Amino acid sequence: MNPAIRSITRAGINQGLEVLGIRNGYQGLLDDEFLPLDNHIVSGRVRDAGTFLQTSRCPEFREESGQLKALEVLKKNRIDGLIVIGGDGSLTGARALHRRGLSVIGLPGTIDNDLFGTDMGIGVDTALNTIISLVDMIRATAASHRRCFVVEVMGRGSGYLALMATISTGSQVAVIPEFRMNIAKIAQVLHNRFNNRHNNSVILVAEGVCGGAEFMQRLIEIGKVEQEVRLTVLGHVQRGGTPTHYDRLLASRMGEMAVLALLSGERGSMVATVNGRMQLRDFDDILDRRKGLPGDAIRLARNIGIELGDVVES
Repeated sequence: MNPAIRSITRAGINQGLEVLGIRNGYQGLLDDEFLPLDNHIVSGRVRDAGTFLQTSRCPEFREESGQLKALEVLKKNRIDGLIVIGGDGSLTGARALHRRGLSVIGLPGTIDNDLFGTDMGIGVDTALNTIISLVDMIRATAASHRRCFVVEVMGRGSGYLALMATISTGSQVAVIPEFRMNIAKIAQVLHNRFNNRHNNSVILVAEGVCGGAEFMQRLIEIGKVEQEVRLTVLGHVQRGGTPTHYDRLLASRMGEMAVLALLSGERGSMVATVNGRMQLRDFDDILDRRKGLPGDAIRLARNIGIELGDVVES
């Protein structure tokens, strides 16, 4: 998010605007925590992980009274337009303010890449590169000790990170919420590899499926795996990677477009990237919709021998 904040600040100042940051998300908005932003404050932020403005959950903002209070605070601080960076919850809040008359533009900031209407969100590529680096290290241990590792990655409602990382790390199984887990098939994959002298394996599990520890226990008890099985939960380290070139450029492009969109009179939209091009997508067209996994990635995974589980009938 920091490269996006930097781009918004610099583009806004170059367009003659006064730019204020809001500390601590919607809670900071209600608490009147504004920070004047200038070129000096955002200098070098393109290299920093996370967001120096910080964020938090804000149950009060979900209520009508909280939204009306937010509008009062914005009016008091002479705010004419708001740019919100975040996932489905943050952008739903942005839409609520838009419907009450505020000029709002959203940026997709969620490493799960589960926001409908954009090919990629800010932070996804960095999270994937962090996961790949860590799994590569785990694979070295798996090969040295002839073990099977179950690695839990983020993705409570989406298996994007687990699927893409499985493909890129040469792992054997992706357990993701989009497909029904089949323990028997997974055990057979491990059994076949063991009998064909591939005596190490890595299984990536999205946290939203069943939890890595529970999955590992079921695999051992039901699958009767011949080798030692170990669990690694990557946790929040996935969020802390130094932004990749792709993310720095994506966030910068999205931030600049958000400023230009507000200046041109656009409101109630999210900046998206579709087939490499920046677009504006109406909040009502993207929110409350489920984003599926890329079909070509699913096909690729199956054709190179990755076990994904069974298709869930609609």
